[in-house]
Amino acid sequence: MNTEKEKTNDEHLKQALKVSRLYYIDNVSQTEIAKKLKISRPTVSRLLQLAHDANIIHITINDPFENKSDLPNQLMKKYNLKKVIIADQVGNLYKSILNQLGKLSAEYLNSIIQDNDIVGLTWGQTMAAVAENLQSTSKQNIQTVYLKGTVSNSKHNNYSSIITNKFNAAFHTQTEILPVPVIFDNAETRNLVLQDQFIKEITIKGEAAQIALFTVGTTQANALLFKLGYLDPEQIDFLKKNAVGDILSQFITQDGKIADADLNKRTVSLPLNKLKEKRYSILVAGGIEKLSAIHACLLGGYANVLITDLANAQKLVKL
Repeated sequence: MNTEKEKTNDEHLKQALKVSRLYYIDNVSQTEIAKKLKISRPTVSRLLQLAHDANIIHITINDPFENKSDLPNQLMKKYNLKKVIIADQVGNLYKSILNQLGKLSAEYLNSIIQDNDIVGLTWGQTMAAVAENLQSTSKQNIQTVYLKGTVSNSKHNNYSSIITNKFNAAFHTQTEILPVPVIFDNAETRNLVLQDQFIKEITIKGEAAQIALFTVGTTQANALLFKLGYLDPEQIDFLKKNAVGDILSQFITQDGKIADADLNKRTVSLPLNKLKEKRYSILVAGGIEKLSAIHACLLGGYANVLITDLANAQKLVKL
């Protein structure tokens, strides 16, 4: 049989539970709870403390930065990378993520570049974010060259003019553009064009680049390569089903293999295996929609440096 003291304790616990639900679940202020239950404000505070002491309430704080300092080492070990840089950006606003990645990438590039280096570039919004954050360097005889063909007669912005101008200004150079379509209608025409001496010299310089700076694309409906008119609906449907994204306009499967060998024969781009030969092969990519493509790129061994956002880093380590 319960004693009067036990009954009193039970009543206090029930009231503490009621107060806790109002305060933590319904977001009612302590002052409003006091009015609602016709008790004093200090009594509400004491009941909340009782709820804590009685383990009625358990508070958990999900710190997005917890163990962040160990993430680079985990990813370096998992994907055999020489460097991983993670932005503090934890929100989902893509523009903010790009700005953070652009700053980090520009700083890292400035720290590793040496006199007489050749830097291989690609176009796109991510590379534009890097270009916007570049600072003028004192390094001598830097050359910059695009690692893939360009986009012609398109209403879609590939940001190549911004990238070219900013890299020219920062490195006191004249970036060499591959002045041919990134994808041809057929392999025969592509091969014929690549025999041109001027074009061949640019592709050779791209292969000789000690640093490659690139990103990955997706196979979502809004992917830029799907909008340029190079691919017919059947090809796009195939890539959506069999690829997770592209590197230098070359589509890859989830395990990092080439998704469409015939399409690759029509594409003007540095062969992906050549990325593995670079002193620095730097993948810059953010936004959770790029997670699968980033993972596949790393599985394929095409990058030895990764610069990404925190959300992707946390998911990559668990894949």
